[in-house]
Formats: sequence, structure tokens, C-alpha cells
Amino acid sequence: MARDPRHDILFEPIKVGPLTFRNRFYQVPHCIGAGSDRPGFQAAHRSMKAEGGWAAINTEYCSVHPESDDTHRLSARLWDAGDVRNLRAMTDHIHKFGAYAGAELWYGSAHAPNMESRCTPRGATQYASEFETLTYCQEMDLDEIARVQQMYVDAALRARDAGFDLVYVYGADSYIPLQFLSRYYNHRTDKYGGSFENRARFWVETIEKVRKAVPNDMAVVVRFAVDTLLGKDGVEVEDDGLKFVEFADDIVDLWDVNLCGIAEWGENATPSRYYASGHHLHWTRFIKQVAKKPVLGVGRYTDPEKMLEVVTKGYADIIGAARPSIADPFLPKKIEEGRIDDIRVCLGCNVCISRWEIGGPPMICTQNATAGEEYRRGWHPEKFAKKTSDDSILVVGAGPAGSECARVLLERGYTTHLVDSAEKIGGHLNSIATGLPGLGEWGFHRDYREQQIAKLLKKNKHSVLALGRKPMTADEVLAYGAEKVVIATGSSWNTDGANCVSHHPIPGIDASRADQLTPEQVFAGKKPIGKRVVVLNYDTYFMATSLAEKLAMAGHEVTIVSGVHLAHYTHFTLEYSNIMRRNHELKFREYGEHYCTRVEPGRMEICNKWGDGYKASYRGKGVSPRNANTSHEWIDFDSLVLVTGRHSDDKLYRELKARKSEWSANGIKGVYVIGDAEAPRLIADATFTGHRIAREIEEADPQYPLPYKREVAVWGVPHMPGGKFEIEYKT
Repeated sequence: MARDPRHDILFEPIKVGPLTFRNRFYQVPHCIGAGSDRPGFQAAHRSMKAEGGWAAINTEYCSVHPESDDTHRLSARLWDAGDVRNLRAMTDHIHKFGAYAGAELWYGSAHAPNMESRCTPRGATQYASEFETLTYCQEMDLDEIARVQQMYVDAALRARDAGFDLVYVYGADSYIPLQFLSRYYNHRTDKYGGSFENRARFWVETIEKVRKAVPNDMAVVVRFAVDTLLGKDGVEVEDDGLKFVEFADDIVDLWDVNLCGIAEWGENATPSRYYASGHHLHWTRFIKQVAKKPVLGVGRYTDPEKMLEVVTKGYADIIGAARPSIADPFLPKKIEEGRIDDIRVCLGCNVCISRWEIGGPPMICTQNATAGEEYRRGWHPEKFAKKTSDDSILVVGAGPAGSECARVLLERGYTTHLVDSAEKIGGHLNSIATGLPGLGEWGFHRDYREQQIAKLLKKNKHSVLALGRKPMTADEVLAYGAEKVVIATGSSWNTDGANCVSHHPIPGIDASRADQLTPEQVFAGKKPIGKRVVVLNYDTYFMATSLAEKLAMAGHEVTIVSGVHLAHYTHFTLEYSNIMRRNHELKFREYGEHYCTRVEPGRMEICNKWGDGYKASYRGKGVSPRNANTSHEWIDFDSLVLVTGRHSDDKLYRELKARKSEWSANGIKGVYVIGDAEAPRLIADATFTGHRIAREIEEADPQYPLPYKREVAVWGVPHMPGGKFEIEYKT
């Protein structure tokens, strides 16, 4: 299929200092949890994008010195020769595909907690981090300023030795160069504080020193938060933002511009719940007015028409992307080949970010189950091993796990029958995308699988998609004629109040009552909902706050009673601050850290989670070791919405397992369970289970994953072992 000629401009080579990019697609620095400690993961994930057509690919933030240590999170590092060797694997593999590699040099100041190194970070002025907990920096004197600048130079030289083509002097996200520029941090009265020129001095000097140190064939890049969204107290785009770009333009080869500081960096890595693609343009479009050097901007761009607008209207020269490159490493190649419908569109759910924020590799992606698995499992997002048997496979359930499983089986050439009682692929994701405010873009997950399955069915005439049929029984599955069966029947919200705190039902809760509703019953719209609504929450993700917003927008008076930290997981997806602002705007009444002890018609009894009895003492068998909780009170409601917990809809799987003795007579070799039917989980993890079992369906027992390659430090092995580094994909 030919590329749309209107998109030709996106594939024009562009000069960046001494380099010539093959097109305008650029993977900006983003975190994956690989750092320098997992060179296989780092190399395989980044080089996948080079294979997919990106012109340049960068590390995550790359620490220049142990004084900039972000543990518990995992950053790249260029501290010593071992880091050089490990990151060389990344650059070598990127270069194999004709792309450039960049290292984003980073000094975090007080925003780097230094939990591993235990070093003291330095800052423009001493301050307590608004992002980290109990971390302060020491104000730098002139000797220490020169010392930190030399850290950048030393790291840049190591980047050269590691084979990088671009080196960043990274100043976005409230890190040290931006701290000197911003009045919010910089309260100095010497030559590095006060006037704009003085506040810009540290950054300009550092760029100049790095440029002088690196070879002429390396490009020097600046990542700059052109507006920190703090008003006149910080950097504003039409003030210090434009001034700095104009001031430093002669010594920079490429401007990588974005927004905001570190405390709410979700205003830069914007969740789709609140921000559409291209939100950054309101600010970053100004930079092209003064920059003579190329400018790149981010904005979760996945649509080539939007990219075209950005370039042709002069907002930016290069399309920067992080999350879209994770969701589809082959996005440029698919645009180049005119395969727009095959793009896995980023959902903007920020689950990729959540795993890194928590501190646990690998990074994951809701849309792309191979993200983070390129090296350790040998998965390629566009290549699949062909089937090794003639087994036909029945997949029961077309939600995130089942549809992904069927898609991969079809890619591998298996005769696959995907059946579901719903009229549409997507499972519970359909209700989320259509029924909850701001989550419509999550429907791209369903759309991609729907489109791909439809295409694959045309190639495999014996495969079937059967929607809108009655739920299958065990007898029907046994008699169906498939050699292997995958159960993906999902999960449901509890109807009796069972929750993560008590692990038991709550007396009086019963969703069969007219005044009590599960989320599914709210979506179905078959029960009237009264004026006064209480949302009872024991879930730490999005459902309770989203339902509360939905109901408040419909005119209901909403109270939230939450026995757990409300929407806690959204801290990691960078949605929490705006969720809380939205709750405030909608004037929810909230009882945080309160349990429900019982429900009666029209009212519920709640108590403070902590209650009385701060000190446990032994009081004999059968007697509570704490004082009785005396904080009970009653609140009234017209309708009670139950977001207390989920349970797997695994009845069919259990029945089939119980009748295992009948499998052989019916030609069945195995029955497996995936997704929420195995255990409720994130959509990303449910999708992964479907993908994995389809990749491993020929194994002796595909219910249980194959071992994966681990990158670990082994006792007695040198820091820089010898041997050849290779990446192998299972195709």
C-alpha cells in the first residue's frame, strides 16, 4: 500500500547540527525501567523503534553522577565504564537500523532522593523537594557549580564512548538547569541569580562546556520546559521561555520543548482523561517564532493528519513522541506504507508510566503487550511464529484478554473461533469507554483488535467471530469440536459488598435491591437512581471517582465513602491531582478512610477506619486486642453504588476443569483461563495474559508461563563481563 503523498513532508530528511535525520519522527527520552542495569531490555526496546522507522531514539533520563540517583525509580546512568559498556548495546542495535541514539544527561538536585548512593544533592538554592519526601539539597557555591558542570562534561564524554550521536543538557521537569533559570527555585544574589542573564548563566555555561568537549559529529540537544505552569513565579513561555531560546539558540542543535515541572508532570505526559492530543501546542507553538534551530514538540501524536498540521503550520519541525512509540514502535513505518488502520493508537492511560513510578520494571503498555518483553521473552510486536500444529482453538470471551488472544492466534495461522454473548468486541472496556467521563480514548484498545481480527478472518476462512450468542455452557464447549479452549469470561463487581479490607460481605448490602447498584447496573441504566447517591469505594483505581463524576454531571448529589485511599493508583498514572480538582469542582462530600459496617434501607452505618485503640494488647482468646471503634455514624442515601471489589466470572472454567475426565473423549487437549476470569487485574495485564498464552499455546502446559531471561548481577562475575551481546526474537 502506498503512502499518502500529503504525508511526504513527514519523511523528508532534516538537518540537526552535524546529523541528518531520515525523517521527522523522534522518540523523545522516556522511562522504561531498564536504565544501565538491564542492557538487554534497554537495547531491545529502543532498537525496536529504530526498526519501526524512528529517526532518533533516546535513553530515559541519564544520571551524570551518583549525586543524581533516583532510586527507587530506575534511570539510565553514565557514572563509569560499566555503564558505558552496557549502554553501548543500545547504541549498537539502534545503529543497525540506521537511526541515531541520544543520551539525556540529568542532574536532579533535591528531586533525586539518592536512596542508593546516599550522596548529598546540590541546588541553585537550598529547598525541600515538592516532589520527593524529605529530600533537601545543599546550595551550591561557585566551586560546586563548576564541579556539577564538569559532571555533565564527564558524562557527555562517556556518552561519546558509548556510541551516542546526540547528547542532552536536560533542563525540563524542574531539574538543575531549569532550577537556575526559574525564580521559583533560584533565590541567589550572586552572578547566578537575579536577572534573566544571571539565571540563564548556569545552563548556558554547561551547554558550552559540553559542546566544547564532545566531537563535532555529535549533536547537542536541550530539553526545555518552556512554561512551568506556575505563572510569574516560574518560567512563562512568553517571558523567560522565549528569552532563553533566543539567548542560547546559537549553541544548541535541537530544541526539545515541553511543559511543567516535576511535581505535576502529568501536565506534560498528559492523560487522555483530561487532555486531547496536541494540548502542548497552546504553549510550545511560540518557540518557532525565535528559534533558528529545529524544534520538536510532543503531544501524544498518533494521527498523521495532526502531525501534518504541526509541521505545515510551523508549530514544530519534528514530531516528538514517547507513549505513542511504546504503543506502536512501527508507527512511522505504518504511516510510510499507508497502513494507518494498523496503528496501535496510544490510549493515554499512562499505565506505562505507572510501573516506572512504582519502581518496578518492566514498563508495560495497555495497547502493546510486547512492550517491555522484547528482550526477556523475545517478543516482536509485528512478527509471530507460525503455528506448529493443526489444533483448532475456541476462545470464549472477546474482552481485552480474549480478543488479544484470538488476534495473536490468527496471526500465527491457527483456526480460531472467538465467541461472546455481547454484540461487540471489548468486554467491560466498552462500558468504560462509552459510559465514563474522559475515558473514550480507552476504546482504541477495542478498535485495534476489532480491525485486526476482521482483516485476519478474511485470510483464514475456517476461523469465526461469533458475537451476540447465548453464553456457552460446559456441555456446549465439550461438544464444540475444538482441540484447545481458552476461557476469557472476565470479572464482575461484587454484589454483596465483599472488599479488600474485611474480605467478607457487608451486612445489608445486596445489589438485587432497587436502591443498590453495581457499576454494571449503573451502565445498564435499568434501575432508577435517586437524588442523593453514596458511592461506597474499596477500589484504588478509577471506577469510584469516574462514576461519582458521571452521576454528579447528571444532577445527583454525590457522597463518596472510601475505605481505602481514593484513586490511589492514579498517583502513578499522573491523573490524581486533576481528579481531586474535579472532585472539588463537583462538590462531592467525601468520607475518606471510613468503613461501612452495615446497610439498612435508605441509610448506611460508617466508622472511621482507625477508630480507637491505638495500642494493641493481649486480652485473651476471642477478645479483640484493640478497644472497640466508637466512631460510628449513619448517613442517608436514595441510591448506593457499590465499588467494593471484583470477582472472576470463572464458573464455566471451573465446570470444565471438574469434567476433565471428559476432555479426551471430546477431542480436547487442554482448557485454559486468562484475563480477569483468572483474576481481576489492570486491562494491560489482562491483555498480556491473552497475548502470552497465544504465543505459548504449543507448550506442554501453556497455562503457566515459560521462564524469561533475567538480567541480574551474579556473584563472582566481573562488572564488565566479556562475551557477545545478541537479541533474539521468537518468530
